[in-house]
Amino acid sequence: MKRVIAIAAVIFVLDQITKLLVVQWLDLPSRQYIEVWPPYINFYMAWNEGINFGLFANSSEITRWVLIAVALGITAWLLNWSRKITLLWGHIFIALVVGGALGNVIDRVVYGAVADFLNVSCCGLNNPYAFNIADISVFAGAFGLVLISNKLDNKA
Repeated sequence: MKRVIAIAAVIFVLDQITKLLVVQWLDLPSRQYIEVWPPYINFYMAWNEGINFGLFANSSEITRWVLIAVALGITAWLLNWSRKITLLWGHIFIALVVGGALGNVIDRVVYGAVADFLNVSCCGLNNPYAFNIADISVFAGAFGLVLISNKLDNKA
């Protein structure tokens, strides 16, 4: 459990520091767009009130608090589950999901929406979506858990 919490804390802090630097220090909400390494990496301000790709976004206070509650519930469940897992990669992937989920929960509480700003495009394809470190972490952790699910000591 200590390992999961330590890794999740690193992800959480990394996510919050990048958001503080880009959203606050670089004032991305006012600027809306900053070229970083065009056309591959740019900062593009997007406030996500829903889940991935803005699904279920409707500016409702109820939706906001439901998403916060769901994220906290999943986090609690994953932390409990991690106590029953012995595989290192299981702990790492759970920690990635937990750290990212908590990073986005803080955004929802503070801003009312998740601060997304990373925009990556390549090879002539223009990506219209923005994301953040927490999103990458949640996706990588969930994908990793799916990949190793048959190897986990699942006694839950």
